[in-house]
Formats: sequence, structure tokens, C-alpha cells
Amino acid sequence: MLRLRSHIPIGAPARREPADGTESPMRVVLGFEPAWFHTRCDVDFSERWHRDPMYRQETLVCMKRELCRAFPSAAQWDLDREDDTWTISGVHGAYPIALALGCELAYAPDRWPVIALRPERPLEEWSELDVRAVAEGETMRDLERQMAAFEARGRAVHGYLNWQGVLNNAFHVTGERILTAMSDCPQTVHRFLGRLCDLMILLARSVQERQRRSGFPVDQLDVSNCTINMISPRMYAEFVLPHDRRIAESFALFGVHTCGWDATPYLELLAGLPRVGYIDMGAMSDLRKARALFPEARRAVMYSPVRLQDATLGEIETDMRRICGDYAPCDIVMADIQATTSDDRVNDLLAICRKVIG
Repeated sequence: MLRLRSHIPIGAPARREPADGTESPMRVVLGFEPAWFHTRCDVDFSERWHRDPMYRQETLVCMKRELCRAFPSAAQWDLDREDDTWTISGVHGAYPIALALGCELAYAPDRWPVIALRPERPLEEWSELDVRAVAEGETMRDLERQMAAFEARGRAVHGYLNWQGVLNNAFHVTGERILTAMSDCPQTVHRFLGRLCDLMILLARSVQERQRRSGFPVDQLDVSNCTINMISPRMYAEFVLPHDRRIAESFALFGVHTCGWDATPYLELLAGLPRVGYIDMGAMSDLRKARALFPEARRAVMYSPVRLQDATLGEIETDMRRICGDYAPCDIVMADIQATTSDDRVNDLLAICRKVIG
């Protein structure tokens, strides 16, 4: 089984990367909201950060230096490495496909982009999406320009774009209409999700092929199913599962991100997917059941940044001991740490996890 593990690029939403066998039984992965870096490093996450690869690279060097200063016991970052700053990770946040499909994004100095305006297109029109035209559109041409800028400097194109999942992408461009349409016009939804699956595979293959040519080995697509809790397990099986299966069969490495929700009702369906090398879920999920259903995958828990900030250290240690006993070996995905969370609290979490695993 080829495994992925949690990976949170500096200044970017959580992603995944190939596991290398060195993972500890309880590996903590830290990630911080853009406001954390904006406050400490004066990084401006406005549109320039997403479109100017040289500016982004310069900011990432400063951001990594601050992370290593604040959290010296974390082995997540290496100041002697520079390759991970020449990256496309984080570009347009969670919305590269939404942007390519015509959504307008609102950027800001201290947060990731959000969707400001969706195209006004009927679902029937979306179901006839011209995948090739999207792949040749402005968003992808701009990404090609950024990759070329790295190559011109003799750099490998590092990074993991956030391709999302078919339902996530459908929700981004249509809003709640996609959910009601599952009952009102299911065949139209099937066609639309099929086109989105085609697009995700086409774009990921194209970008990753260029990355491999530049010297960065990548052949993966881990689906983000953050909207899975909006539909029933039956609807997931009917509308989304076939596309997740097709994606799993199209790449060497595959994983499933279910966000911080209770994934328990969906676990048996997800276990039917081929080659699941990674799966994550909220801490309230049935972790023992998940470990039994996914014995070969690298498992991960999405731990709440609000709980990290507000809970007592005793409560956090109780959480970590339960997770370790029910779920390890696993990753603790500590994403979206808030700018108001103290460094001491983050370092306390690292110390607690070291204590728990002995």
C-alpha cells in the first residue's frame, strides 16, 4: 500500500504528501491561518501572493524562519532546505478549479481567498461543461507561467495544488443548488459531477507531469470531501463514490480528506474505495472502527484550533490519549491555528504528544 501523510504547506491550507516510513506513532502537523504570518512577518496574502511566484518564494523564506524560531522542537521545517519555497502550494487557496470555472475570488492581506461571485449558469449548462476549454483557459495559463518562472531559474516546481473533490467543486460553483438538484434532476447532477471529475483528473495530470519533468516527483490526487456531511451516505454512494473511485484508479497515490466532521456514517463506503493510502476525520468519529476498516492507510485526526486555544492542558492530554489508544499510528492535523493562540500553547501540544507516545 502506497501511503500519503498529512502535509500543511507554509501559508497554505492542509494538503497531503507521500509518506516515507519515518512517521512517528502520533505525528503532529502544524498549520497556521494567514493572519498568523501577516501579524508576525508582514506577509500580504492578497492576489499578488497567489500570482507572483517570486514574491511568494521570498515570503515563504521569512515565514519558515519564524516557524523554526517559535517552535524549535517541531521537525516539520528545515531551514537548510529551499526547495519547498519554490512552490505552487496554496495558490488560490481551495479554489483553483472554482476560479478556472469562472468564480470571482476575493483576496485579502490576512486570509485565504473566498468566493465573492459565482457564475450565473443553469445546472443543465454546467452539465455540458467543455472540460478542454477550461483546461486551456486563463487560470491554467497563469499557472503555466508561474511554473515556467521556477524552471527558468533551474528550480523544480514543488507543491500540491488543492484540487478539492467533485462535490466540493460543484458546491463552490453552484452553491446549495447542487444539493437540491440531487432530488430534482439527478441525471443532470450525474453529468455535471462526471465533467468535474474529468476536469480534476485532466488538470492534475497536466500540472503534475510538468512538475515531474522539472524534478519534483508527484503522482497523487487526494479528494477533499468537506461537504460530505451535507448529504446522506446513500447519496454519497450514488453521486460521489463512483467519481472518488475513478480518481483513486487514475493516480499512484490516493487519499480521502473528510474535514473535521464525524465521518462514522460514511466509513464503510469509503473503505470500499481502492488503494486508500490516507484518510482523515474529526475527533468525534468512531476512531476504533476507522482503524479496523483502514488498517493499511495513514490515518489522521483533524484537531480543532478552537479547542487547542480554549481547552485546558489536561483536557488536551485526555484527547490525545484517547486518540492514541483508539487510532494510532496516526497524524494529528493541527491546521488553521489562530493568530491569537500563544506559542506556548502550541509547544505544549507538541510536548503532550511526545509524552503520550513515551
